[in-house]
Amino acid sequence: MLTLVTYPPAFGQPSGSPFCVKALYLLNLSGLQWQRKDTADPRSWPKGKLPALWVDDEIIGDSDNIRAWLEEHGARFDQGLSDLDRATSRAFIRMAEEHMYFHVVMDRWGDKAVWPLVRDTYFAAIPAFLRKFITRSIRRMLLRGMDAQGLGRLTAGERIEPDLLAITDRLWHGPFLFGPKPSAADASVAAMLGAMASTPGGTALSRRVKQDVMLVDYMKRVEAALG
Repeated sequence: MLTLVTYPPAFGQPSGSPFCVKALYLLNLSGLQWQRKDTADPRSWPKGKLPALWVDDEIIGDSDNIRAWLEEHGARFDQGLSDLDRATSRAFIRMAEEHMYFHVVMDRWGDKAVWPLVRDTYFAAIPAFLRKFITRSIRRMLLRGMDAQGLGRLTAGERIEPDLLAITDRLWHGPFLFGPKPSAADASVAAMLGAMASTPGGTALSRRVKQDVMLVDYMKRVEAALG
């Protein structure tokens, strides 16, 4: 039996991490039998992060490596896609995971009104009287990195709108990003949209996603097919 090691559910999502939700979707799409193990501490798992897939005496870390392992063992996530669509799918996945993800980070860690809610969820294992002090330096270091990367200097509208328009432009052509059936791109993109929409506190970004009927209907279709 495959075991997906993942962060626990949070903010109404199957996991507090969209990468863990992505892995969950891919496992369901693969058709293989699996179970989940929740943990809030990633330090003892490969690469010091989650998700991880536990297979007998082997542990595969990182959602992309999990996808590769599943494909090596028979999963066909992009079956029927043309070479051009496979290339475009890869670009959408990278947009979701290397750009949209950091919008979620800024929304949850950068917003002073939202941060206490996120902190008390992510770091619930730390006693409340210590939590604020222990996480202060972690948050400061993360936000410093976001500023150096560049996204931390932009407004929410500047960061996200072009990505959302790219997704809705694709969705005019079918129920999923690349046709009538979900593929690997849907696992990544829908998971990231779900993270955006579920951020607590009613941020501008979460409202933007939740008020977009096309995006909401798309997330519901993916959840129905893969959740």
